[in-house]
Amino acid sequence: MLVFLSKKIGFIFSLKDRQWGRGSNESSEPHAQEGKKPSDGPPDLDQLWRDFNLRLSRLLGQKSGGGDSGGFKPDLKGAGIGGGVIAVVALFLWLSSGFFIVQEGQQAVVLTFGKFNAHELPRAAGFQWRWPYPIQTHELVNVSQVRTVEVGYKTTVSNKQPKEALMLTGDENIIDIQFAVQYQTKNAVEWLFNNRDPETMVHQVAETSIREIVGKNKMDFVLYEGRDNIALEAKKLMQEIFEQYHSGVQIMNVTMQGVQPPEQVQTAFDDAVKANQDQVRKTNEGQAYANEVIPKARGDAFVLMQEAEAYRARIVANAEGDVSRFKQVLTQYQKAPGVTRDRMYLETMQQIFANTTKIMMDAKGGNNLLYLPLDKLMAQSVANDAAGKLAASPTTAVTVNPPPDPLQSLEPHQRDGRNRDREAR
Repeated sequence: MLVFLSKKIGFIFSLKDRQWGRGSNESSEPHAQEGKKPSDGPPDLDQLWRDFNLRLSRLLGQKSGGGDSGGFKPDLKGAGIGGGVIAVVALFLWLSSGFFIVQEGQQAVVLTFGKFNAHELPRAAGFQWRWPYPIQTHELVNVSQVRTVEVGYKTTVSNKQPKEALMLTGDENIIDIQFAVQYQTKNAVEWLFNNRDPETMVHQVAETSIREIVGKNKMDFVLYEGRDNIALEAKKLMQEIFEQYHSGVQIMNVTMQGVQPPEQVQTAFDDAVKANQDQVRKTNEGQAYANEVIPKARGDAFVLMQEAEAYRARIVANAEGDVSRFKQVLTQYQKAPGVTRDRMYLETMQQIFANTTKIMMDAKGGNNLLYLPLDKLMAQSVANDAAGKLAASPTTAVTVNPPPDPLQSLEPHQRDGRNRDREAR
């Protein structure tokens, strides 16, 4: 260290003195008198040290004790003091070299003798200090920068890289994929010491993740509806791998730049896509027709089922009512057969005559028919009822003629037949 400092100071003095390092004035005078040039070889270290002490003594103002030469005699004490001052200055400069500045968005990792101390936290942005070299050094890591890795292409999508872009799907088809991965450094220590080549590592992890996901899905899913899902799954899988590796990487985004079949089969693939689209269109049309017809048919079927159910319920109820009524009649018939038989006959005839306005009756023992104008009789009965109501009123007097006997309008032989029928009963 002292030799280095002496050389440094000697160089500084040599800028002011051209004879520095070439000997004393006495040694140079013979050369000047003889007309010889001074030696251009390297200076003698002993002579440099003596000249340094001599000049240092002159700077400190210490002169020699005597002699006719008028020169100065080096003082070892003064030289020691000067060396101490220089050592202090050198120590200050050495310590001050440990100051460094960490820019915003960066972190500094301090190394002690080239090794990271686990207890030493990364330094944040600002004015920092560490022990100077060679005790400690530092490494700056930009943790706010968003880095990008491109897989399947370089710079532009048209500049494809077939070895990276061609991938095999789950249904054994080949597709061409280009995507970009944006990431940041979330741990400066892991980024520096757990990765040999961080960018290459991120590139390989991204390619491996996307190949694994594409290999689990079919080609149609990857090309159309599954592009966004594949990007999200790739981001999640890459982050899991980085966490396992402790690489200090945080995935920000995965962008799918292009997903298409290889160029060699692009034409055939377009034809297959058109056929698939036609199939989908036909299927949709059939589905639309089915959506129109099936609900209508189901509605009609439901109406028929309801009507059938109502008819069944009505028939069953009527049958049950008839059975109940028959049981009641049977009970009454068993108690009084004659009366029940006549009553049943009368009720039946009442039901028949209620819907009949004219009756033709065949008389026994003859070829004549008995005609009963029931409509006229009923009309006459209604008129008689009305007349009876008017006669009952105290303020109105109405003469009501008795209803004509329907037998009077019949022929004599018809009246005889009617009377014989009554007698037969």
